[in-house]
Amino acid sequence: MKVPKSVASLIEAFESLPGIGPKTAARLTYYLLHAPDNLAQQLSDSARDLKTNTKICSVCQNITETDPCEICDDPNRDKTIVCIVEDPLDVWAIDKSGSFNGVYHVLHGVIAPLENIGPEELKIAELLPRLKDGTVKELIMATNPSMEGEATAMYIQRLTKPLGIKTTRIARGIPIGAELEYADEVTLRRALEGRKDF
Repeated sequence: MKVPKSVASLIEAFESLPGIGPKTAARLTYYLLHAPDNLAQQLSDSARDLKTNTKICSVCQNITETDPCEICDDPNRDKTIVCIVEDPLDVWAIDKSGSFNGVYHVLHGVIAPLENIGPEELKIAELLPRLKDGTVKELIMATNPSMEGEATAMYIQRLTKPLGIKTTRIARGIPIGAELEYADEVTLRRALEGRKDF
């Protein structure tokens, strides 16, 4: 069956997105084909606005529409604590929890030698000027507990150690609601190493 060019083009565009395979791409395309016109228009406008209205915050490197971003510009935020994360979605997840009132620094990736991503490709150089004036008292490493996330956290810790800033790592271990028998050995070891007073 020959598919119209505009349909095939949108399927191909959806397929190029991470996590969307051919079936999902086709399902989304055919849904939009039969959806009200205003939904397709809203999707189109939102995608255009995403590209034209967003920029990188000059302070924390997060995605924003204002510079500095709302978090960096918030006088109620504790500027002495900087949480270092891999990408903007991590900022969103941590901030949504309501448990952190400091500021962030977004690396936009991790050191991954097999993918030819070194420290120069990340936003590490942009972090260092923030640490020079003595305002920052603690860096929280909140990279993922992968080999690359750990290597990136260790690299930043070694780089910032001469500045005398306290460096901590987010806790890792058993998630709430999980059962011990299904946890892997590394997770169990990290949970035991990271135990604290009850």
